[in-house]
Amino acid sequence: MLFFVLCVQVAVKVLSEAPPAPPQNIHVDKWNLTWTPATEEGPVNYTVQYRSFDSTVWRNVEACVQINWMYCHVESTKAEAEHGCVMLRVQAGRWGLTSDPAQVCNRHGDSCTPEISLTAQPGSLTVHLNRSHGLALEYGDHAIHRVYYGKEGEPLKEFKDTASSVSIDKLQEGQRYCTKVQYIYYNTLVGLASCTQCELIPESGNPPKQTGVIVAVVVVIVMVILSLMVVLLISLRGRIKRCLRPPYQIPQNLISKPFLEHHNPICPSPSEERCDVISCISPDDLF
Repeated sequence: MLFFVLCVQVAVKVLSEAPPAPPQNIHVDKWNLTWTPATEEGPVNYTVQYRSFDSTVWRNVEACVQINWMYCHVESTKAEAEHGCVMLRVQAGRWGLTSDPAQVCNRHGDSCTPEISLTAQPGSLTVHLNRSHGLALEYGDHAIHRVYYGKEGEPLKEFKDTASSVSIDKLQEGQRYCTKVQYIYYNTLVGLASCTQCELIPESGNPPKQTGVIVAVVVVIVMVILSLMVVLLISLRGRIKRCLRPPYQIPQNLISKPFLEHHNPICPSPSEERCDVISCISPDDLF
């Protein structure tokens, strides 16, 4: 029994000297910030902080300091920065020790977070971005996108700065690559980054699954249409033949004049012998 009590005291002491793990799955959706705790036991509280892109000082969100729940409404921070573009992070705390800060991402694009979509091709990944975003209209070409990328499960350390959509080449086929995008202004990060999105890079010679499905559907539709046309032609073949049959009456202009004269019973044939008609002969004239 004494040994068990000593083990518990040692475990409590070790836990009290080690900071807690940072929270996970942190994201904001319409100014509602949520997260999940790390997979460890023990009492943990959370503090949400924010800062504007023109400042280096992190400030606590007043309503979310050392809270025990796992959500925070952060709309009040919008008024603290120009264009409402703030960066957010969450720290876990226990017995006076705090975890490493965990950055917050935004699930949906808005005036402070880029909206992105991905297209994967053999050896490359295209990140589609909107060039005409709110910050670009305000700051012109000084406000652009920073595109982070890397293999799934690895830190996204590589990045490209671009004003519009960009293709990332020389990627390993058959591997999943992930990306997230954040606005930058004069090389300073602005607002929240988009939440990480991943795509599988297809192998060469193997068309994407979606393309194969589309081709199969088109082939089936064409075959059905051709079959219906054949059935329709077979069922209407008699009517089609009658419609195409020419009239039996031969036009008069196709019959030659000699042919008509030869077969006209009223007109004598030119080959008949001509005779003089004797009008009258009396018997007395014969003697």
